[in-house]
Amino acid sequence: MNQQDIDLTGLRVVVTGASSGLGFGMAKALLQAGASVAMGARPGPRLDNAASELLASGYDAHKLPLDVTSDESVCTAVEWVQKAWGRVDVLVNNAGIGMKTVNPSFMIDPQPFYLVSPDGFRNVIDTNLTGYFLVARGFAPMMVKQGKGKIVNISMNHETMRRRGFVPYGPSRAGAESLSYIMAEDLFSYGVMVNMLLPGGATDTGMIPEELKTRLQRPLLHPDIMAKPIVFLASTQSDGITRERIVATQFDEWYASRF
Repeated sequence: MNQQDIDLTGLRVVVTGASSGLGFGMAKALLQAGASVAMGARPGPRLDNAASELLASGYDAHKLPLDVTSDESVCTAVEWVQKAWGRVDVLVNNAGIGMKTVNPSFMIDPQPFYLVSPDGFRNVIDTNLTGYFLVARGFAPMMVKQGKGKIVNISMNHETMRRRGFVPYGPSRAGAESLSYIMAEDLFSYGVMVNMLLPGGATDTGMIPEELKTRLQRPLLHPDIMAKPIVFLASTQSDGITRERIVATQFDEWYASRF
């Protein structure tokens, strides 16, 4: 598949966690393919700068202040999309926080689950799992009414769901995958497709503290690894595809086996 052959002009896409990391990379790839993208993230300089950078490049990027843990914030974002666009074609659930919020040294000094504070556990689950639910719950009715739409939930390798010292991040991603499968079943009859996309390894984002990046055994993946698969999943080429768990590093092989 040649990413340059896909034209997403006219497509309306919401990407959460779009001010940095994987979210920014995916938003940029979708914009480059011609889509209009609402960049959802907590308001502040990081979102302002990210949106300004893409707007300066001539892309149809929009700032969408959004705290995925807040029902009220999600409702406000949905109302903005409804008023500004009248529809949403694709939702990319990506906003998340990592292990460093509960243990900054998690890569070299993992701590057992019983040392994780209840507040730390709830914060990760509220963002990575409940946040996916709240945002999808907000936008899904628009897609159901349209009779079409696509939701892409970003996940991580299964090893993070079993790895020592990875509570609460592992459970948050495992829960999001279960949520994705159930969402796919609930929405299939309405013409709404739900798939999962994951990088295929640790990525060079804010999830990993800078001081730990040089101590990793494997090189970090660049966020651009998500560009080709997210553009495909947003395009008409993926029409009818649902319940899939796609690994970005293996996307070419997956695509060749399907098309």
